[in-house]
Amino acid sequence: KDERSRFWTVYQKVALQHDNQFLEHYDGDMDIVLIFSGLFSAVNTAFITTMGPSDATTTDALLTQIITLMVMNSQGTPITDSYPLPVPSAYSNGQIWFQTLAYASLSFSLLAAFGAVLGKQW
Repeated sequence: KDERSRFWTVYQKVALQHDNQFLEHYDGDMDIVLIFSGLFSAVNTAFITTMGPSDATTTDALLTQIITLMVMNSQGTPITDSYPLPVPSAYSNGQIWFQTLAYASLSFSLLAAFGAVLGKQW
């Protein structure tokens, strides 16, 4: 019975050392994944925000319409014309594919960060 007791004591000590080394190694790896995915997500988001249509042209057109209508109203001119807003040009197939890939890479990066957070909490 003494041999079994000594075996399990040694086994527990070796297993604890192995588990601690394992957790220390992968905890560091998850830190690296969190840092990389955070930086990648930030840069990717910056690129995604610049790919969309510019709101400045719509804002400029609206301001021009407002000023025109105010001037016409102050001069007593009847407002009979309609002022259509400029329609942004359609995206090409290449732009659609590029945006799809950018959003997919952002999604996978956030999923990797989520997995690393879950791994660190476990």
